[in-house]
Amino acid sequence: MPESADRADNPERDVTVGQLLLAEYQIVKDEQKTRIGFRDNLLYVTLTVLAAVIAATAQARQPAMLLALPPVCVVLGWTYLVNDEKISAIGAYVRGDLGPRLARLAGAERVFDWEVEHRADSRRRSRKAIQCGIDLLAFCVVPFAGLAVYWVSGETSPGLVALSVAEALTIVGLGTQVVLYAKPSS
Repeated sequence: MPESADRADNPERDVTVGQLLLAEYQIVKDEQKTRIGFRDNLLYVTLTVLAAVIAATAQARQPAMLLALPPVCVVLGWTYLVNDEKISAIGAYVRGDLGPRLARLAGAERVFDWEVEHRADSRRRSRKAIQCGIDLLAFCVVPFAGLAVYWVSGETSPGLVALSVAEALTIVGLGTQVVLYAKPSS
């Protein structure tokens, strides 16, 4: 049987471009929602790890244990940042590509207005700045403070000091990326 006859007999098999775009929208929004939950949980995990390492260090009275903070915070911070970037990229894709294509198909001026509207808030810049500060505090300042405590503790060794300097440079690298990412796009 020719394919066109098969489609005429089974109209439910016909898929429109609009249906495909709506399905794509749902898929990317589901991914965005999952990434938001994962990203937010990374901050809670980081706070838990920070508290655990600091408590264990204080209890054991071993300042060298604070050297565990930088690698953990850098890995968690980088993962947080990458997920946050993907969340933003999904929003940009919906606003700049998927939404306009669907609007053209539907003959509408705009679709998915919330994707644009929530970014127009007059306090968005200040929220981004505050979030940048929180990200820097959690992923960079606290582990750097741990390194400083180790350095002034008087219980250092040349090998661990060299390791701690490498950790400090890694924290500075992450902090730079956090700040660069936080700059509002035009």
